[in-house]
Amino acid sequence: MASITRYIRPIEEVAEEMAAKARVPVHPWPATVQGDEVERIFANIHTLDRDEWAAAFCAVAAPYEERARAAESAGDAKTAQESYQRAYAYYRMARYPTTNSPGKRAAYDKSVEIFFKTAQYLDPPLETVVMPFKGRPGEGDAVIGYLRRPAGVARPPLVVRWGGIDTFKEEWSAASMLARNLAMLAIDMPGVGQAPIAGSEDAERLFDAVFDWIAARSDLDGDRVGIIGGSTGGYWAAKLAHTHRDRLRAAVNWGGCAHYAFTPEWIEQAQHGEYHLELAETLANAFGLSTFEEWVDYASRLSLLDQGILDRPCAPLLLINGVQDTIFPIADMYLLLEHGDPKSARFFPTGHMARTPQTEPLVLDWMESKLRA
Repeated sequence: MASITRYIRPIEEVAEEMAAKARVPVHPWPATVQGDEVERIFANIHTLDRDEWAAAFCAVAAPYEERARAAESAGDAKTAQESYQRAYAYYRMARYPTTNSPGKRAAYDKSVEIFFKTAQYLDPPLETVVMPFKGRPGEGDAVIGYLRRPAGVARPPLVVRWGGIDTFKEEWSAASMLARNLAMLAIDMPGVGQAPIAGSEDAERLFDAVFDWIAARSDLDGDRVGIIGGSTGGYWAAKLAHTHRDRLRAAVNWGGCAHYAFTPEWIEQAQHGEYHLELAETLANAFGLSTFEEWVDYASRLSLLDQGILDRPCAPLLLINGVQDTIFPIADMYLLLEHGDPKSARFFPTGHMARTPQTEPLVLDWMESKLRA
Protein backbone atom coordinates (compact mmCIF):
# COMPACT_ATOMS: atom_id res chain seq x y z
CA MET A 1 0.00 0.00 0.00
CA ALA A 2 1.13 3.54 -0.69
CA SER A 3 2.44 5.29 2.43
CA ILE A 4 -0.26 7.81 3.22
CA THR A 5 -1.93 8.88 6.43
CA ARG A 6 -5.48 8.18 7.46
CA TYR A 7 -7.17 11.19 9.05
CA ILE A 8 -10.10 10.77 11.44
CA ARG A 9 -12.18 13.90 11.87
CA PRO A 10 -13.24 14.43 15.51
CA ILE A 11 -16.92 13.81 16.28
CA GLU A 12 -17.20 17.35 17.64
CA GLU A 13 -16.17 18.76 14.26
CA VAL A 14 -18.47 16.41 12.39
CA ALA A 15 -21.41 17.35 14.61
CA GLU A 16 -20.77 21.08 14.27
CA GLU A 17 -20.50 20.99 10.48
CA MET A 18 -23.47 18.66 10.00
CA ALA A 19 -25.68 20.70 12.32
CA ALA A 20 -24.75 23.88 10.47
CA LYS A 21 -25.92 22.29 7.22
CA ALA A 22 -29.15 21.15 8.85
CA ARG A 23 -29.98 24.71 9.87
CA VAL A 24 -30.07 25.82 6.20
CA PRO A 25 -30.85 22.98 5.23
CA VAL A 26 -28.52 21.74 2.49
CA HIS A 27 -27.29 18.32 1.44
CA PRO A 28 -27.34 15.81 3.02
CA TRP A 29 -30.38 17.19 4.83
CA PRO A 30 -33.86 17.35 3.27
CA ALA A 31 -36.13 20.32 3.83
CA THR A 32 -38.21 18.35 6.35
CA VAL A 33 -35.59 18.41 9.13
CA GLN A 34 -35.34 21.03 11.85
CA GLY A 35 -31.96 22.46 12.82
CA ASP A 36 -32.61 22.57 16.57
CA GLU A 37 -33.80 18.98 16.51
CA VAL A 38 -30.65 17.89 14.69
CA GLU A 39 -28.53 19.67 17.31
CA ARG A 40 -30.29 17.69 20.04
CA ILE A 41 -29.61 14.46 18.18
CA PHE A 42 -25.91 15.23 17.96
CA ALA A 43 -25.86 15.93 21.68
CA ASN A 44 -26.49 12.19 22.07
CA ILE A 45 -23.72 11.12 19.69
CA HIS A 46 -20.40 11.05 21.52
CA THR A 47 -18.21 8.97 19.19
CA LEU A 48 -17.90 8.04 15.54
CA ASP A 49 -19.27 4.58 16.28
CA ARG A 50 -21.61 3.80 13.39
CA ASP A 51 -24.25 2.03 15.45
CA GLU A 52 -24.31 4.82 18.04
CA TRP A 53 -25.00 7.23 15.18
CA ALA A 54 -27.78 5.03 13.81
CA ALA A 55 -29.42 4.57 17.21
CA ALA A 56 -29.48 8.32 17.93
CA PHE A 57 -31.29 9.15 14.70
CA CYS A 58 -33.65 6.17 14.90
CA ALA A 59 -34.69 7.27 18.39
CA VAL A 60 -35.96 10.55 16.95
CA ALA A 61 -37.48 8.98 13.84
CA ALA A 62 -39.61 6.45 15.72
CA PRO A 63 -42.00 8.94 17.42
CA TYR A 64 -42.70 10.59 14.05
CA GLU A 65 -43.49 7.17 12.63
CA GLU A 66 -45.89 6.48 15.52
CA ARG A 67 -47.54 9.88 15.04
CA ALA A 68 -47.94 9.18 11.33
CA ARG A 69 -49.55 5.79 11.91
CA ALA A 70 -51.95 7.27 14.45
CA ALA A 71 -52.91 10.07 12.07
CA GLU A 72 -53.37 7.57 9.28
CA SER A 73 -55.75 5.53 11.43
CA ALA A 74 -57.68 8.70 12.29
CA GLY A 75 -58.03 9.66 8.63
CA ASP A 76 -55.76 12.71 8.98
CA ALA A 77 -53.84 12.36 5.71
CA LYS A 78 -52.02 15.70 5.99
CA THR A 79 -50.51 14.97 9.42
CA ALA A 80 -49.73 11.40 8.37
CA GLN A 81 -47.90 12.53 5.26
CA GLU A 82 -45.87 15.19 7.07
CA SER A 83 -44.96 12.83 9.92
CA TYR A 84 -43.95 10.02 7.58
CA GLN A 85 -41.72 12.45 5.69
CA ARG A 86 -40.04 13.54 8.93
CA ALA A 87 -39.63 9.93 10.04
CA TYR A 88 -38.10 9.01 6.70
CA ALA A 89 -35.66 11.91 6.88
CA TYR A 90 -34.28 10.72 10.23
CA TYR A 91 -34.24 7.02 9.39
CA ARG A 92 -32.36 7.97 6.25
CA MET A 93 -29.83 9.95 8.27
CA ALA A 94 -29.55 7.02 10.69
CA ARG A 95 -28.07 4.92 7.87
CA TYR A 96 -25.97 7.84 6.52
CA PRO A 97 -23.59 7.83 4.83
CA THR A 98 -23.92 4.13 4.05
CA THR A 99 -24.94 0.74 5.35
CA ASN A 100 -21.60 -0.40 6.78
CA SER A 101 -22.71 -1.59 10.21
CA PRO A 102 -25.61 -3.67 11.56
CA GLY A 103 -27.35 -0.60 12.98
CA LYS A 104 -27.03 1.36 9.76
CA ARG A 105 -28.23 -1.58 7.68
CA ALA A 106 -31.32 -1.93 9.89
CA ALA A 107 -31.92 1.82 9.66
CA TYR A 108 -31.78 1.64 5.87
CA ASP A 109 -34.31 -1.20 5.79
CA LYS A 110 -36.56 0.89 8.03
CA SER A 111 -36.12 3.95 5.83
CA VAL A 112 -37.26 1.96 2.78
CA GLU A 113 -40.36 0.81 4.68
CA ILE A 114 -41.22 4.40 5.57
CA PHE A 115 -40.35 5.63 2.09
CA PHE A 116 -43.23 3.57 0.73
CA LYS A 117 -45.50 5.16 3.31
CA THR A 118 -44.55 8.59 1.98
CA ALA A 119 -44.80 7.41 -1.63
CA GLN A 120 -48.46 6.45 -1.29
CA TYR A 121 -49.32 10.14 -1.52
CA LEU A 122 -47.52 10.71 -4.85
CA ASP A 123 -49.47 11.73 -7.94
CA PRO A 124 -48.71 10.46 -10.56
CA PRO A 125 -48.09 7.27 -8.57
CA LEU A 126 -44.77 5.56 -8.03
CA GLU A 127 -44.27 2.11 -9.56
CA THR A 128 -41.71 -0.26 -8.05
CA VAL A 129 -40.09 -2.22 -10.86
CA VAL A 130 -37.98 -5.38 -10.73
CA MET A 131 -35.49 -5.73 -13.59
CA PRO A 132 -34.07 -9.26 -13.92
CA PHE A 133 -30.28 -9.35 -13.59
CA LYS A 134 -28.17 -12.28 -14.75
CA GLY A 135 -25.23 -12.06 -12.41
CA ARG A 136 -22.45 -14.29 -11.25
CA PRO A 137 -22.66 -16.82 -8.42
CA GLY A 138 -23.35 -15.04 -5.14
CA GLU A 139 -24.73 -11.89 -6.76
CA GLY A 140 -28.30 -10.66 -6.68
CA ASP A 141 -30.81 -11.46 -9.40
CA ALA A 142 -32.62 -8.13 -9.85
CA VAL A 143 -32.18 -4.39 -10.12
CA ILE A 144 -34.90 -2.59 -8.16
CA GLY A 145 -36.11 0.78 -9.42
CA TYR A 146 -38.81 3.37 -8.85
CA LEU A 147 -40.60 4.59 -11.97
CA ARG A 148 -42.80 7.64 -12.31
CA ARG A 149 -44.45 8.54 -15.60
CA PRO A 150 -46.06 11.88 -16.49
CA ALA A 151 -49.85 11.72 -16.65
CA GLY A 152 -51.42 11.70 -20.09
CA VAL A 153 -48.21 10.97 -22.04
CA ALA A 154 -48.35 7.67 -23.90
CA ARG A 155 -44.63 6.93 -24.44
CA PRO A 156 -42.52 9.56 -22.67
CA PRO A 157 -38.75 9.81 -22.95
CA LEU A 158 -37.05 8.40 -19.88
CA VAL A 159 -34.28 9.66 -17.61
CA VAL A 160 -32.56 7.05 -15.45
CA ARG A 161 -31.09 8.67 -12.37
CA TRP A 162 -28.86 7.49 -9.56
CA GLY A 163 -26.67 9.03 -6.89
CA GLY A 164 -23.34 8.20 -5.34
CA ILE A 165 -22.00 6.55 -2.23
CA ASP A 166 -24.50 8.15 0.17
CA THR A 167 -27.57 9.03 -1.93
CA PHE A 168 -29.85 6.09 -2.67
CA LYS A 169 -32.83 5.78 -4.99
CA GLU A 170 -35.39 6.64 -2.30
CA GLU A 171 -34.06 10.19 -2.21
CA TRP A 172 -34.69 11.22 -5.82
CA SER A 173 -37.76 13.33 -6.51
CA ALA A 174 -39.16 13.05 -10.03
CA ALA A 175 -41.09 16.33 -9.81
CA SER A 176 -38.77 18.32 -12.05
CA MET A 177 -38.79 15.56 -14.68
CA LEU A 178 -42.55 15.14 -14.64
CA ALA A 179 -42.99 18.88 -15.10
CA ARG A 180 -41.18 18.47 -18.42
CA ASN A 181 -43.28 15.43 -19.41
CA LEU A 182 -40.29 13.15 -18.91
CA ALA A 183 -40.48 9.85 -17.06
CA MET A 184 -37.87 9.08 -14.38
CA LEU A 185 -36.49 5.77 -13.18
CA ALA A 186 -34.53 6.00 -9.92
CA ILE A 187 -32.06 3.19 -9.21
CA ASP A 188 -29.06 2.53 -6.99
CA MET A 189 -25.59 2.60 -8.49
CA PRO A 190 -23.49 -0.55 -8.00
CA GLY A 191 -22.57 -1.17 -4.37
CA VAL A 192 -25.23 0.86 -2.55
CA GLY A 193 -28.82 0.47 -1.43
CA GLN A 194 -30.43 -2.59 -3.02
CA ALA A 195 -28.02 -2.95 -5.96
CA PRO A 196 -27.41 -6.62 -6.79
CA ILE A 197 -23.63 -6.19 -7.16
CA ALA A 198 -20.84 -4.17 -5.65
CA GLY A 199 -18.84 -1.67 -7.65
CA SER A 200 -15.90 -3.10 -9.58
CA GLU A 201 -13.91 -2.65 -12.77
CA ASP A 202 -16.80 -4.14 -14.77
CA ALA A 203 -19.89 -3.33 -12.69
CA GLU A 204 -21.38 -1.42 -15.62
CA ARG A 205 -22.91 -4.80 -16.50
CA LEU A 206 -25.60 -3.98 -13.91
CA PHE A 207 -27.02 -1.47 -16.38
CA ASP A 208 -27.54 -4.09 -19.09
CA ALA A 209 -30.52 -5.25 -17.04
CA VAL A 210 -31.86 -1.70 -16.86
CA PHE A 211 -31.56 -0.98 -20.58
CA ASP A 212 -33.04 -4.37 -21.51
CA TRP A 213 -36.00 -3.73 -19.24
CA ILE A 214 -36.55 -0.26 -20.73
CA ALA A 215 -36.54 -1.69 -24.25
CA ALA A 216 -39.30 -4.12 -23.29
CA ARG A 217 -41.63 -1.45 -21.87
CA SER A 218 -44.24 -0.39 -24.40
CA ASP A 219 -45.21 2.67 -22.32
CA LEU A 220 -41.72 4.22 -22.45
CA ASP A 221 -39.83 5.57 -25.46
CA GLY A 222 -36.86 3.24 -25.45
CA ASP A 223 -35.21 5.25 -28.22
CA ARG A 224 -35.07 8.37 -26.05
CA VAL A 225 -33.20 7.41 -22.89
CA GLY A 226 -30.89 9.63 -20.88
CA ILE A 227 -28.92 8.99 -17.70
CA ILE A 228 -27.84 11.23 -14.83
CA GLY A 229 -25.28 10.01 -12.31
CA GLY A 230 -24.43 12.18 -9.31
CA SER A 231 -21.13 12.32 -7.43
CA THR A 232 -19.56 8.83 -7.52
CA GLY A 233 -22.53 7.91 -9.67
CA GLY A 234 -21.16 10.32 -12.25
CA TYR A 235 -18.29 7.89 -12.72
CA TRP A 236 -20.75 5.28 -13.95
CA ALA A 237 -22.56 7.80 -16.16
CA ALA A 238 -19.28 8.76 -17.86
CA LYS A 239 -18.32 5.13 -18.32
CA LEU A 240 -21.72 4.13 -19.71
CA ALA A 241 -21.62 7.03 -22.17
CA HIS A 242 -18.68 5.17 -23.73
CA THR A 243 -19.55 1.51 -23.15
CA HIS A 244 -23.31 1.73 -23.83
CA ARG A 245 -23.51 4.72 -26.14
CA ASP A 246 -25.81 2.90 -28.58
CA ARG A 247 -28.47 2.74 -25.86
CA LEU A 248 -28.35 6.39 -24.87
CA ARG A 249 -29.39 9.76 -26.22
CA ALA A 250 -27.54 11.64 -23.48
CA ALA A 251 -25.56 11.22 -20.28
CA VAL A 252 -24.68 13.56 -17.41
CA ASN A 253 -21.65 13.13 -15.18
CA TRP A 254 -22.65 15.42 -12.33
CA GLY A 255 -19.75 15.77 -9.92
CA GLY A 256 -18.12 12.44 -10.73
CA CYS A 257 -14.63 10.99 -10.76
CA ALA A 258 -12.57 9.36 -13.49
CA HIS A 259 -8.85 8.98 -12.77
CA TYR A 260 -7.05 11.38 -10.44
CA ALA A 261 -9.57 10.81 -7.64
CA PHE A 262 -8.28 7.25 -7.37
CA THR A 263 -4.65 8.16 -6.67
CA PRO A 264 -3.24 7.77 -3.14
CA GLU A 265 -2.29 11.46 -3.08
CA TRP A 266 -5.83 12.61 -3.75
CA ILE A 267 -7.37 10.06 -1.37
CA GLU A 268 -5.19 11.41 1.43
CA GLN A 269 -5.96 15.05 0.56
CA ALA A 270 -9.72 14.52 0.24
CA GLN A 271 -9.99 13.35 3.85
CA HIS A 272 -9.51 16.99 4.86
CA GLY A 273 -12.11 18.35 2.42
CA GLU A 274 -15.83 19.05 2.47
CA TYR A 275 -16.97 15.45 3.06
CA HIS A 276 -17.41 15.22 6.80
CA LEU A 277 -17.71 11.52 7.52
CA GLU A 278 -15.53 8.58 6.41
CA LEU A 279 -15.11 9.41 2.74
CA ALA A 280 -12.59 6.68 1.88
CA GLU A 281 -14.39 4.06 3.96
CA THR A 282 -17.73 4.92 2.36
CA LEU A 283 -16.21 4.69 -1.10
CA ALA A 284 -14.67 1.37 -0.10
CA ASN A 285 -18.06 0.05 0.98
CA ALA A 286 -19.54 0.81 -2.44
CA PHE A 287 -16.85 -1.35 -4.03
CA GLY A 288 -17.21 -4.35 -1.77
CA LEU A 289 -14.43 -3.32 0.61
CA SER A 290 -14.31 -1.97 4.17
CA THR A 291 -11.26 -0.01 5.21
CA PHE A 292 -9.27 3.04 4.26
CA GLU A 293 -6.26 0.88 3.48
CA GLU A 294 -8.26 -1.40 1.20
CA TRP A 295 -9.57 1.59 -0.73
CA VAL A 296 -6.10 3.03 -1.26
CA ASP A 297 -4.85 -0.32 -2.54
CA TYR A 298 -7.80 -0.90 -4.86
CA ALA A 299 -8.90 2.49 -6.19
CA SER A 300 -6.39 2.88 -9.03
CA ARG A 301 -7.93 -0.11 -10.81
CA LEU A 302 -11.01 2.04 -11.49
CA SER A 303 -9.22 4.64 -13.61
CA LEU A 304 -11.18 5.15 -16.83
CA LEU A 305 -7.99 6.39 -18.44
CA ASP A 306 -6.01 3.27 -17.59
CA GLN A 307 -8.95 1.06 -18.60
CA GLY A 308 -8.78 2.58 -22.08
CA ILE A 309 -12.34 3.89 -21.90
CA LEU A 310 -11.85 7.60 -22.52
CA ASP A 311 -10.73 7.47 -26.14
CA ARG A 312 -13.69 5.42 -27.31
CA PRO A 313 -16.61 7.14 -29.08
CA CYS A 314 -19.26 8.24 -26.61
CA ALA A 315 -22.87 9.38 -26.41
CA PRO A 316 -23.52 13.12 -25.86
CA LEU A 317 -22.02 13.73 -22.43
CA LEU A 318 -22.46 16.73 -20.13
CA LEU A 319 -19.92 17.35 -17.38
CA ILE A 320 -21.02 19.38 -14.35
CA ASN A 321 -19.10 20.24 -11.18
CA GLY A 322 -17.61 22.95 -9.02
CA VAL A 323 -13.99 23.87 -9.63
CA GLN A 324 -13.41 24.01 -5.86
CA ASP A 325 -14.57 20.43 -5.31
CA THR A 326 -12.53 18.82 -2.52
CA ILE A 327 -14.18 15.39 -2.82
CA PHE A 328 -13.30 14.67 -6.45
CA PRO A 329 -10.75 16.80 -8.32
CA ILE A 330 -11.90 19.05 -11.15
CA ALA A 331 -8.88 17.66 -12.99
CA ASP A 332 -10.95 14.54 -13.66
CA MET A 333 -13.45 16.65 -15.60
CA TYR A 334 -10.68 18.32 -17.59
CA LEU A 335 -9.26 14.88 -18.36
CA LEU A 336 -12.59 13.80 -19.86
CA LEU A 337 -12.55 16.91 -22.06
CA GLU A 338 -9.06 16.08 -23.27
CA HIS A 339 -9.98 12.61 -24.58
CA GLY A 340 -12.32 11.09 -27.12
CA ASP A 341 -15.34 12.80 -28.62
CA PRO A 342 -16.15 16.47 -27.86
CA LYS A 343 -18.29 16.90 -24.75
CA SER A 344 -20.40 19.62 -23.16
CA ALA A 345 -19.33 21.11 -19.85
CA ARG A 346 -20.33 23.73 -17.30
CA PHE A 347 -18.21 24.33 -14.23
CA PHE A 348 -19.12 26.64 -11.35
CA PRO A 349 -16.96 28.51 -8.78
CA THR A 350 -18.27 26.24 -6.02
CA GLY A 351 -17.57 22.93 -4.32
CA HIS A 352 -18.73 19.37 -4.93
CA MET A 353 -21.75 18.95 -7.23
CA ALA A 354 -21.83 22.67 -8.08
CA ARG A 355 -24.83 23.30 -5.87
CA THR A 356 -26.31 26.56 -7.17
CA PRO A 357 -29.89 27.58 -8.07
CA GLN A 358 -28.89 27.44 -11.75
CA THR A 359 -27.33 23.97 -11.80
CA GLU A 360 -30.28 21.59 -11.90
CA PRO A 361 -32.30 23.65 -14.42
CA LEU A 362 -29.23 23.78 -16.65
CA VAL A 363 -28.80 20.01 -16.46
CA LEU A 364 -32.46 19.33 -17.18
CA ASP A 365 -32.61 21.84 -20.04
CA TRP A 366 -29.64 20.10 -21.67
CA MET A 367 -31.09 16.65 -21.08
CA GLU A 368 -34.51 17.58 -22.42
CA SER A 369 -33.00 19.13 -25.54
CA LYS A 370 -31.17 15.88 -26.29
CA LEU A 371 -34.19 13.67 -25.64
CA ARG A 372 -36.52 15.85 -27.73
CA ALA A 373 -34.14 16.20 -30.68
